[in-house]
Amino acid sequence: MNEILPVIFLGLMGIAMLAYVILDGYDLGVGVLLRRATPEQGDTMIASIGPFWDANETWLVLGVGLLLVAFPKAHGVILGALYLPVTLMLIGLMLRGVAFELRAKAAPASKPMWDRCFYGGSLLAALSQGYMLGHYIVGFDSSPGGYAFALLIAPCLTAGYVLLGSGWLLMKTEGELQRRAVRWARTSLLLTAVGIAAVSLATPVVSQRIYDKWFSLPEVIALAPIPLATLALFGLAWLFLRRLQQDSASTNQRGLDRWSWAPFACAVGVFVLAFFGLAYSLYPYLVIDRISIFDAASAPESLKLILIGTLITLPAIIGYSVFAYRVFWGKARALDYG
Repeated sequence: MNEILPVIFLGLMGIAMLAYVILDGYDLGVGVLLRRATPEQGDTMIASIGPFWDANETWLVLGVGLLLVAFPKAHGVILGALYLPVTLMLIGLMLRGVAFELRAKAAPASKPMWDRCFYGGSLLAALSQGYMLGHYIVGFDSSPGGYAFALLIAPCLTAGYVLLGSGWLLMKTEGELQRRAVRWARTSLLLTAVGIAAVSLATPVVSQRIYDKWFSLPEVIALAPIPLATLALFGLAWLFLRRLQQDSASTNQRGLDRWSWAPFACAVGVFVLAFFGLAYSLYPYLVIDRISIFDAASAPESLKLILIGTLITLPAIIGYSVFAYRVFWGKARALDYG
């Protein structure tokens, strides 16, 4: 039992981080797109994420909290190497929270300023997370090449969030905003693919152990469905978006609504496959080839106690999220504070 506890906590932390990337990813993407919309469309975009965005960030708190209490040694190394982008991310998330609340209460003349703050906070948080991912993938390499790779991944992850946000708006909106979301999704699709490809190529280059896990026989055959399925999802997303673009041009609202869910589903599938590919590459290390989950884990007695609290907290978060999405499902409408 003591040997499996670190694996259980790694799985729980992975679930929390994957949920965060997908759920907060789409509302960060909506925030980044806010500058491209008219004021009226901006109200509808904010309304589409209003009931969900704050709860989505709970998954980040859970994931980082599990890293801290279950793997304190790795927590210190990871956050120590990423203190600057983590600080910038937190500034962005706080700016988003303040702007979201104050734009609803501000005078009409001040509302555009808070919209810009929400956009700026969303963009800063997304770029910071992308930089952190890139720097983590190369094992916190402090060479110019390591920093260049992190700077490449920063806009690529942001584009992935924009793809998720565009897909969300396709499902939640109608009319001109929905048609614009099709164009935004097509624009972000290519850069998202570049980011996935860059991470996939970089991990085996960084570590011989990871290279052997992917390219030895019979592993290379058994694992081939992951990149092939990812490529297929990108292709499906492109085909669906082209179909939606045609329906948009012909003002075929029925066609838009019929397939509006498909790009978002494809984007979620891409992120899930990328996550499992990365998890397979890294396991059992939290810091590539330096700190394993078994080296970094807290004492078994502490893990057992923490597990009890986690098994109480996690169903509550899942239950609340499912309830919120069920209640507020359907098309978003313009905000009304009257």
